[in-house]
Amino acid sequence: MSEFEPSQYSELKVRETSIPGLLEVCLVVHGDNRGWFKENYQREKMVELGLPEEFVVVQNNISFNAERGVTRGIHAEPWEKFISIAHGSVFAAIVDFREGESFGKVETFTLNPGKAIFVPRGCGNSFQTLEPNTVYTYLVNEHWSTDAKYTLVNLADEDIAIDWPISLEEAIISDKDKGHPRLREINPMEV
Repeated sequence: MSEFEPSQYSELKVRETSIPGLLEVCLVVHGDNRGWFKENYQREKMVELGLPEEFVVVQNNISFNAERGVTRGIHAEPWEKFISIAHGSVFAAIVDFREGESFGKVETFTLNPGKAIFVPRGCGNSFQTLEPNTVYTYLVNEHWSTDAKYTLVNLADEDIAIDWPISLEEAIISDKDKGHPRLREINPMEV
């Protein structure tokens, strides 16, 4: 059962994090006996609160995850993302892969329909579902391409040491995600 309560989120807010450009967003969620409604992304309001004006959405992607413990990532693509949840909740871990002082820095969040994040180019994102039937959705400012340069790091990397709520031994992980290199084996991502 989700801990999400629509009344928790009555004001649109954007908060900076310790990773440059990574933003936490509290969305306004209106609930009643029928369910809830939210304005998931409204460019003018978001830009006014700190999202980059250059973030112009060209694609919307949705990941449905049937079971609790589905774990995906850590992937950095050459575009920015606005990540939100349509149903359920996730533990999200974001890792900075960009060259500089914040390389390897991690921020974690619990996302639900009222909490979203903006992930800048050069940061890897990963998530673990905290309940069944979770719907994870993200807006991006570049079209997906097989030719794009991706940076991938292992979910179990000892140097970034993400404290997953569900142990990776119990999690549902693709073989592909299990085989990613460690942080010390990659070059910082050029952005």
